[in-house]
Amino acid sequence: MVSIEQEELRGISRTVAEIHWLLLILVLLFLIFGGARDDAESSAAVSAGLFFYAALVMSFRYANFYRRETRWKIAIEAVGMVAFITWVLWYTDGLASPLLNAYLLPVITSALTLGKVFTMLAVALIASCYILLGGGVSPEEIASLPFVGAFAAQLAPVLLAGYITTMFSADIRYGLARAKLLSETDELTGLLNVRGFALAANRLFAQATRHGRSTSVLMIDSDNLKSVNDGYGHAAGNALLRHLAQAIQAELRFTDLAARYGGDEFIVLLPDTPAKGAMEVAERIRGRIAGAPLDHESRRLVSSVSIGVASYPEDGATLDALAAHADRALYDAKQDGRNRAVKFRAAA
Repeated sequence: MVSIEQEELRGISRTVAEIHWLLLILVLLFLIFGGARDDAESSAAVSAGLFFYAALVMSFRYANFYRRETRWKIAIEAVGMVAFITWVLWYTDGLASPLLNAYLLPVITSALTLGKVFTMLAVALIASCYILLGGGVSPEEIASLPFVGAFAAQLAPVLLAGYITTMFSADIRYGLARAKLLSETDELTGLLNVRGFALAANRLFAQATRHGRSTSVLMIDSDNLKSVNDGYGHAAGNALLRHLAQAIQAELRFTDLAARYGGDEFIVLLPDTPAKGAMEVAERIRGRIAGAPLDHESRRLVSSVSIGVASYPEDGATLDALAAHADRALYDAKQDGRNRAVKFRAAA
């Protein structure tokens, strides 16, 4: 199963590939229209640079040089981009070349994908290339105030582009992460919603089946939400749901998943947990809720839950089957008098 990070890196990788080709086309057009110096050596050098850079792009992008996308791969490509631009500028009038602004491309690539630290390192690398391309600068001149001022002004567009793009990238990432969180979280209880549970639980269950590990599902239902809503109003009912969610979460490990399944029903996935352990967890949850009434607006609301339990592999080979069987066990718990946990029993 492809991870969320891998999906994100694949999208970023496609954008980086387009930046590569944009740079190649810019340099090629510049060469075609006589941008290199008027000598065969310069034209040959730029042409060789184009060839080797295109080979780098092809190997990284289309020859499966790395089968998995990584940020290190993108970092190497950004450095290669800087090296290629510096090579071309060396043979096209250096800092006076119209292609000088091509340095913005690796900076934007770094800012979009690699964060502030690497972006600043990329800017520092470009700054050293500026000095190299300037030529004939002594250490005394580099340390002088006029040189520093002129150099800072010349490098400012690159630095500002990196800084602003990094900020925008961070804001976009935060917004996307926030939107993803909201789309997968139940607003009332703070637990996962059905969509968020399905995404995470399917991944965990696939790992369990692949390695032959026991896994259990709990279906939990409030025994008295309707009477609380009818007697004290929906605000009290909402408070009860939050109370139940907190009680359930308090008895789980950080590796367990809990979600609001709908209405007054909750679902829990217990990785690496056989039936006996799942029943113990269910009893702890049931006991905690039964023994801790909810205080709401000067009223003490006693509550309880019924719980159905199903376990892999004996009760089902798929997550959907386990959920259905746990729900059947929940129905049996309701029929048996409520406020109890019942293990799924296959029909004889």
